[in-house]
Order: sequence, then structure tokens, then C-alpha cells
Amino acid sequence: MTKFKYNRLLIICIIIGLIAAVVVNIQRYNVEQANKTVDLAIDYEDMLKLAQMEGLPTEEVLSRAKEAGITSLAVYETTFEKLNKNGKTIAIPGSQLLESYYSGTMSSPYWRGLVADGTIKGDESYVVGHDLQTYLEVKEDLFRRLGDDRVTVLHAGSQEFLAVKANHEELLKMNLGMPTDEMQAVNNAGFYVLARPSNYKNVTDDDIDAVFKRLDGINVSEIVFSGSETLGGLHHTERTIEQMKERGLTLGAIEHVTQLQFYPQDGLFDIIRGLDYKVARLYAIPKDEQPKLKMDTAVERWANTDQERNIRINLMRIYEKPVDDMSLLDTNMQYISMTKDKLVEKGFTIDKASSFEPFFGNRILQILMLLGVCAAGVMYISLIFPTLSDRRLYALLGVCFIACLVCMILGKGSLIRVAGALAAANIFPVLGMISQLDVIRRNRLVGKLKFTSLLFKSVKAIICASLISFMGAMYLSGILADVEFFLEMNIFRGIKLTFVLPLILVALAFMKRFDIFGEKLLNPPNLKVQLKRILNMNVSVKVLAGFLVALVAAVIFIGRSGHTAGVPVPGIELKLRAFLEQAFYARPRSKELFIGHPAFILMMMAWYRKWPSAVFFILSIIATIGQGSMVETFAHMRTPVFMSLMRGIDGVIWGCVLGCVIMGALYLWQYVTSSTDRSNSLNE
Repeated sequence: MTKFKYNRLLIICIIIGLIAAVVVNIQRYNVEQANKTVDLAIDYEDMLKLAQMEGLPTEEVLSRAKEAGITSLAVYETTFEKLNKNGKTIAIPGSQLLESYYSGTMSSPYWRGLVADGTIKGDESYVVGHDLQTYLEVKEDLFRRLGDDRVTVLHAGSQEFLAVKANHEELLKMNLGMPTDEMQAVNNAGFYVLARPSNYKNVTDDDIDAVFKRLDGINVSEIVFSGSETLGGLHHTERTIEQMKERGLTLGAIEHVTQLQFYPQDGLFDIIRGLDYKVARLYAIPKDEQPKLKMDTAVERWANTDQERNIRINLMRIYEKPVDDMSLLDTNMQYISMTKDKLVEKGFTIDKASSFEPFFGNRILQILMLLGVCAAGVMYISLIFPTLSDRRLYALLGVCFIACLVCMILGKGSLIRVAGALAAANIFPVLGMISQLDVIRRNRLVGKLKFTSLLFKSVKAIICASLISFMGAMYLSGILADVEFFLEMNIFRGIKLTFVLPLILVALAFMKRFDIFGEKLLNPPNLKVQLKRILNMNVSVKVLAGFLVALVAAVIFIGRSGHTAGVPVPGIELKLRAFLEQAFYARPRSKELFIGHPAFILMMMAWYRKWPSAVFFILSIIATIGQGSMVETFAHMRTPVFMSLMRGIDGVIWGCVLGCVIMGALYLWQYVTSSTDRSNSLNE
């Protein structure tokens, strides 16, 4: 029987790297704990709409919202669609003025004179102000957006108005700058303003200065840019950064609908970096989805979102239909209040959104972690090729580590870190599995092992394997630990590979240790021979059908993995997930709880109960899924490290419990069937 040894120097290097990884993860934990303040925001227009729908004074609705827990009201740029309703400033199509003149309904002699002398044209629009402040702000913005050649100042008697050369329907929708009257009203009601300015075409520094001048004297919580561009776009972000830093403003970045990175806005990353990462991630439940969600489901959505994805601005929407016997106002106030209470229960503070400090891992610690990953990779090679001498292993370690150092020196640190994290995610779960395969391999096969003894051995084995996998998790998390990964400006790109490669690596290690066909179980033929035997197998239709089913399952398994799952999740699983989210601090992953960890327990039973070696092999591969998934969880760097750790621990504990229950059921079934067989034998 071939002996596989675990090189002590490689183990020491792995431990050194692990210590560095733990140190970095403690630092990461402290950074994450300091970022626990959530801004509960809602559109100011939604509050006005709610007041109208209920027939209540706006002040009463705003007071109730403040009491329920709303901290900021989102104020967008004004438009003529809004202004025409409140009458402060209106835009009238020239064709309407001409119609009024020829129908005899135009009473003002000044306007009649303007029509008579041809000043009023049917293809232009005319802007008239009834509130001086609003009119002046609209006037300023129209000149900035359209220019002197398209906006002209005219007079009807003593009244000034504007002639605008623009399509009237487009003019109604045009953004016209941040309305100071709305922002002041929001502040007066006791809320912060979540400002939503947009960019200008051919924007200048003067345009940017004008936007921020409007914000002077306003208590702003965050700025979240509207549209596909930030203020300044691609070429003038420096001015935006300068103005935001001067005022100490936080940038809000809208999470993409795929829940991966951000809604694309030109210049966004430049501003984030320029602000030293003073940015908060924003999430809003999609408008078409909210009506379908029950209130308690939506509340859970907010809690999970803030906990798991570093969301710090919750831009809420109102429900437009009441629930139960409540009024529409009471329905929405309960929704807001329940969300606030849930977040406070989860340890969050409700106020202006907090942000991460600009954290980047220590370079020396990163190098030590890369050393540990290199050592782990060489360790795997030594466990596949046991005849390799220590000298060759050390030479291979040296080459790998020097290559990492060279990449760091040449400015390829980010690339080599991602590669190191990918290696850690694939190697450590494999080492965890191999270590336990080697343990049971050293134990002689036992025909009848007591249930309690097998239970103890199984639990011990999965704990030991999981500890090694968690080492890989610490490495992955530590290597990638910096604020750009926390914010998902950078992401780990190799998640789907981490679900496939460990299976292959464990399969190779298994075939070096065991004969899949069981003819020479502990003295298997060489790897080439085993692979050849597998390829030359006679396959029945039944086996082929089973293989196709397994292939489909594998496609679904891989497609469901990663940041963007290509395979939809069944409704029943969504309900199960919701239950698990309420039952645990961090919901265990299904592939660990229901597949990988129970398979690990059954793998141990397969060995000690002398099940066919092919079954033992299949269960070993399935068990690897659970170990790999534990590490892959930490690749979602937006999720706090403590939550990822608890998710893995919960998965191991309850997956182990489920596996032990299944094992107990199999023991009971074997006992019952054997008793029945003995009884039938006696009766004969």
C-alpha cells in the first residue's frame, strides 16, 4: 500500500500564511463592524402622492414617516411635468397660445400684441413664472442645458417670460436642476435630503459648481446621481470630487438589478476613488416586484440585503394598496416601522449612511498568505505524486513563490492576489477531503462497526475536513480583503470553477489511493490504467440514462452557482430559503446542508460498512461539493466575513445532523430487514 506523507516544511508555511490570513480577517471584521449605519430613504414625491391618495395634509404624512423611521427623502430634479401641476412655473406650447388668440379667449393685451406682431410661434414653448425663486432657477438651468441660441428672454408688459426652441413633449420631461423649495421643505420637516442630480450635456466646471451651489444650506445625507452618467461624466469628475469633498458628502452607488456591482454610470468609479471610498451602496426593490411582495417578505428582504450585501441606503417605495383593515397610510407606516425595527434588531443604526474606511491589506501579510497558498498547491502535488523528493518539492515551492513576488514587484499585485484566492478556493477543500481519505485508508476495514463508533468517526472526520476548508476560506478572504472588493468595484471571477475543479482534483487523489472497481481496493493500478478502464467500460442503457440525469443535475448545479445564476430557483426552494433565513443567523447554503455534508457522513458509512467502492467514490465526490461550497461562500466579498463564517458553521452542524439522521435511518432499515430475514428463515 502506497504511503502518502505530509511534508512538515510545507505545513509550517501553510500555518504561517494562515496566521497572516487570520490577522487580516480580524482587521476586516473591525472595518465591517464600523460600517453599520443604514439610511432609510423614500422619494419625496411618494410622500406627496400618499398624502393626496389619503386626502391628508402633507405635513401629517411627513410627520408620521419621520416617526416610523424614515431618515432621508429623495429629491429629484424638477421638470415642467411637475411644475405645470403646482403652477409655480409653467411651460405653454406656442400652438396653444395661438389657438387662444384666434378663438378670442386671450384677454391680455400684451400677449395679444405679441401674437399680432409674430413674436409668438407655434413650434416654440413659452415659460412663465408665478414664483420668482422657482422661475429664476428654471431660467438658469434652461440656459445651461439649451444655450442662448435656443432660449430667449421676452416681456409681456412688465412680465418676463422665456421663449424656448424645443419639442414641447421633450421639454416637459427635461431635468431642470435641483429645486431648492422642495429641499428646504424636506429639511424643515426634519429629514435629510438624498439629492438626485443629473449630468449636463457638454458639462463644464461652471455647471457642476451651479449644482452644488443649490445644495448650499441644505442638510444632505447622500448624493445619488440619476441617469447613465455621474455629474461630470467621464471628463469632469475632478470638479465633482472637489465639491463633494469640500462639503463632506457621501456618494450613493446604485446596486445593479443582477445584484452584482452597480448600475452603470460613466465616471462612477473615478468619483468613488477620488472620494477615498466615501460611498454607500443603494438598493431599491424593483417597482414591478414590490406589489407582489407581502409586507413581512419585503421587510426580510431589506434585512437580508443590508446584512449580506453591504447595502447602506434603503430607497423604499410605498405600497399603493392597503392591507387587512388598515388605511393606506397606516399600511405604509407599519411597513417602514417594521423595517426599521428589524434592522435595529440586526444591530444596525438608522441615520445617514455610513461608509467603509479606505482599507487595503498589508503587503507583507499578503505575501505571507501567497506563500501559504503556494505551499498548499505543492502539498497537493506531493499527495498525488508521493515519489517526488523533498528537494524537488522545495524547488517547486521556491519557483511558485518567487513568481508571485515578481508579479507583485511588477505591479501585478491585484492579478496575482485573485489567482492566489482562486488557488486557495480550489486547493484547501481538496486537501480537507484527501486528509480524511488518508485517515480512513489507514484504518482497517471493519465489517460490523457499532453505530455510536461510526457516528463518532464520521463527525470527527467532517469536522477535521471542514477545519482545513475553513483555512482556505480565511486565505481567500484575507488575500482579497480591501475596500474595492467590499464594495464590489472588483469581484472574484472564478466562482463556477471552484465548483468543478475540486471535484476533479479529489477524483484524481481518490484514484491514486483506491481502486474504483474494488479489485485491488488499497493497491489500485496506476492512474492511467484506472482512467483507461473507466473509458473502456461497457455501459448499459440504464447506466447511460443515469449518467445523463447526473449530467443535467451538474449543469443545473453549476448554472445555479456564482453571482449571476443562469438557472432559475424553484418556488419551493425560495420558500425553504426564507424559512432558513428566519431560523438561522446566516442561512446555510443548500448544497452544503442538503447535499455535500450528508454525503460526507454517508461516505464514512460506505467505507466502514464495505459498500461497493464505486458508491464510496461517488459519495466522496459529492461530499467535496459541500467542502468547496464552504470556501466559495467567502468569495462573495460584499458579505461580512463573520456572516460567511457563521453560514459555513451552520451548514456543517446541521448538514452533519441531517447526515447522521440518514445514517441512523439506514441502520434501522438494515436492522429491520435483517430481523425479517431471520424470522422468515426460522419459519421455513
